[in-house]
Amino acid sequence: MHANFYALAAIVLWGSLAPLGVSLQHIPPFLLTGFGLLVGSVIGLPLSGFKLAAWRVPLSTLALGVYGLFGFHFLLFIALRHAPPVQANLVNYLWPLGMVLLAPWFLPGVRLRPTHVFAALLGFSGAAVAIVGGQALTGGFAWGYVPALGSAFVWASYSLLTRRVAAFPSAAIGLFGLVAGLLALLCHVLLEAPVHLQPRDYALLLVMGAGPLGAAFYLWDMALKKGDARQIGVLSFLTPLLSTLALLWVRAEPPSPSVFLATAMIVGAAILGARAKP
Repeated sequence: MHANFYALAAIVLWGSLAPLGVSLQHIPPFLLTGFGLLVGSVIGLPLSGFKLAAWRVPLSTLALGVYGLFGFHFLLFIALRHAPPVQANLVNYLWPLGMVLLAPWFLPGVRLRPTHVFAALLGFSGAAVAIVGGQALTGGFAWGYVPALGSAFVWASYSLLTRRVAAFPSAAIGLFGLVAGLLALLCHVLLEAPVHLQPRDYALLLVMGAGPLGAAFYLWDMALKKGDARQIGVLSFLTPLLSTLALLWVRAEPPSPSVFLATAMIVGAAILGARAKP
């Protein structure tokens, strides 16, 4: 149960990313991510008792961490630039489904049962309802869907592969965030126009770095170390639902019938996933 609690805590923090992103939408995404990841990396210091030895991980483990934190965001931002945002976001949210379906391939001894598959498909359907929200999806194929699918694969595979590398303390996520944040800032310098930040921007960036781009990654790692990746994958479909509810709350808008339907589908999927046999 502790693992699912850690996962839910991470998911709740990721759910706050949407309203924070709306408040900071004038900031280029690589600058936003780079700053947030650097702030989040600081959390690793008290988590390790301020002992940098906890950050000493094999180069292959560091490469995996950067692959996950930087690769996911890099591909997602490319996708959002070259595909309709709603559709690209929907493709990106294949990552929880990927976690469930790929678990037997990445984790020896893990079996995929029909209940897991059905719960994952039901959860993705609920996530689709939450993301699309009754909108009509227009337009044909856009090449941006390819990096969106890539970002989904990166996060799903990273989440599973952290169980395959040599054991490392969750505090080492701080090193992953530090390197990934520096790479994101380099992308900002190379790909984005400079902007002038206001004091309010810095305050919100600190909140983002402490929460969805910081503590969430440590909690996610703790969950994956202790829990069932298939159950955690199904729970992850709550992320787009919580993001939608948070945006509605910020905008003082009532939930639509599609939100209630999405809630029923995702909660049902989570219950099925939790009751599935190991």
